[in-house]
Amino acid sequence: MEIRDVLATMAKTGRLGPVFSGADWSEVTAALGEPWDVGPMSRNRTWPRLFAYGDLELNVCPCRKVSLICVQTWRDVVELPPSLAGGTGTFPAGLTHADVVTALDRAGCAWEPCPRLTFGDQSALVAIPSGATFTFEIPEGEEPVLNVMGLPGDGHDCSARTAAPDH
Repeated sequence: MEIRDVLATMAKTGRLGPVFSGADWSEVTAALGEPWDVGPMSRNRTWPRLFAYGDLELNVCPCRKVSLICVQTWRDVVELPPSLAGGTGTFPAGLTHADVVTALDRAGCAWEPCPRLTFGDQSALVAIPSGATFTFEIPEGEEPVLNVMGLPGDGHDCSARTAAPDH
């Protein structure tokens, strides 16, 4: 499987294996193992935290639910958990806008331009089924290149701060 197909499937289904917005963090780590702990999202609090499995980044809220998901694609190589992406889980980056649109169309995933994330040297599109956004950098005089793909949060109001310890 190629990275564009992995991302198109994520955009169509809103998930990558056990990873989806609202997924229980203990179930994700049971399936994928311990991630790299990037750290807290705030200097003042221990949670929410950012975790990574290669270039798959997950924001986990205080109630220990996955609240945001993104795949960083701006590096030379994109690394995803092999159990989710097949093969080695390592893919060449540099997907163009045309590559992404072709993969989405082939997967039967409707999409449209995303004006709120299109400005300056950046453009974006959104996949209709999941709300996934594909954000592209537009190098001067070149075709747009995928920078990041993200799945939106589930919008829950995490009131678990008092229920979950903040350490």
